[in-house]
This record gives sequence, structure tokens and C-alpha cells, in this order.
Amino acid sequence: MSFHLIEIERSPSVATLWLNRPETHNAFDAEMIAELIAALRDLGADDAVRAVVLAGRGRSFCSGADLAWMKATGEADFETNLADGRELAALLRTLAELPKPTLARVHGPALGGGMGLAAACDICIAATDAVFATTEARLGLIPAVISPYVLRAIGARQALRYFQTAERFSAAEAHRLGLAHETVDPARLDATIAEILDALLQGGPQAQAASKELVRDIAGRPVDDALAEETAHRIATTRAGEEAREGLAAFLEKRRTAWRQ
Repeated sequence: MSFHLIEIERSPSVATLWLNRPETHNAFDAEMIAELIAALRDLGADDAVRAVVLAGRGRSFCSGADLAWMKATGEADFETNLADGRELAALLRTLAELPKPTLARVHGPALGGGMGLAAACDICIAATDAVFATTEARLGLIPAVISPYVLRAIGARQALRYFQTAERFSAAEAHRLGLAHETVDPARLDATIAEILDALLQGGPQAQAASKELVRDIAGRPVDDALAEETAHRIATTRAGEEAREGLAAFLEKRRTAWRQ
């Protein structure tokens, strides 16, 4: 499909998905959400794409939901609002469960749903000028749909503060809380993303997809006999796979793996 509110920039192995409404600080509405879902599903199914970077054109990463759209939904009935909520939930889940690495390239404001997008990515790199917030409470709303991803990033204790105060916090604080993996000077943002992409491209794509699934399935579970048995089955299955055999052979033969050719 053709896109009006987003843009996809491709290199041989990486797709950068640009939010492209700079005049609204990349605020999203129903159309942008639909475009993002479609683009992510296409990229997730494209074997040539090894990683996806989510970024924003202009001065902001994403300022959250478009206020005109929010006003219209506020005047709509429950079923309309439920449908909109489900679409945003589908977007965040598609992003979080994409079967390949995802990186948020955050600069400027990442507010409300914009912070949710950053939290749903596997890796978040923030420029030092980035600003984060869950701003919903100031509009009489709650950050419901983004909450699983923000809670995963910063934990329940910190969420209790920021969900209620709606305070803005810096990139340094985002790093301290666990939301941002690294903070860098804006001039170094793209170079840092490139370094991380280089590291990702050295890994096996099937192993990376399985690692994402592993984290989703194992996080928060008690370490008991059932978990030990499950992890043993996972490593045995992986070791028997073609990708693992290729990785070990390349290591012993001191050559590049097939996925790095």
C-alpha cells in the first residue's frame, strides 16, 4: 500500500520507518496507526530486512495522539473508542513482537503514545535533547494501551509516579529508569544507531527472533522445574537447527556466517 503519513527508507538489511508528520510533531491518528501496522507487518515478513529503526522526521520523535483526533474520539460512542483502542494495541503489539530487532531513534519529545512506541521497541537510543512523559492524566485520561510496554521498561513503582504526575523527564532520567538503553549527543545519534545495527547484523536472524520470544515467555516466571525443562528444550531445539550448525561451522573455520555475506 502507499503511505501518506509515514516513510520507509531501506538499506540492504535495515529498514528505517519514519513518522512523517513533522508539522504536528509526528502526532498519530487512526490513519497513521493503520499505516504503521501495515508497514510493520510487511517488514516483518520480508526476509531481506534484518532490523527495523523507528524514527521521527522534524523536531520530535512523536508527541503522542493527535489532539483533533482525540477530540473527535472523545465525542464518539464507546464502541468507536474501543475500536480505536484495539487498533493502537495492535500497533504496539505488532511492533513489540516483530520477529526481528527493533530500535527506537528518539530525539525531541516522546510523549504519551510516543513514549509507548519507544518502550515497545527492543532497543531505545535517546539523544540528550529527548524528553519523555506519559501525559494522559493531564487530559483526564490514562496511559492504558501503552502501559504493558512502559511497565516492562520502568517497572510498576516508577510508573505509579509518572502515570499520575504526567511529569516530563529527561533522556538521562529515561536511561536511569531503564526506558532508554543509551543517551548520546544528538550529533552522535545516527552513528550510535549504526554501531548497534552492525552488532545486530552479526547475529543469526532465527536466533534473534527466538531470543525475543524467549524474553517474552520467560520474564517474570519463577525458576522451577517446569521452567528449567522448558529452557533445556529450547536450547536443544536451537542447537539442532541449520542456523546453529552454520554458526558453529563458521566459527571453527574462521569465516563469516552465511547471514553476514
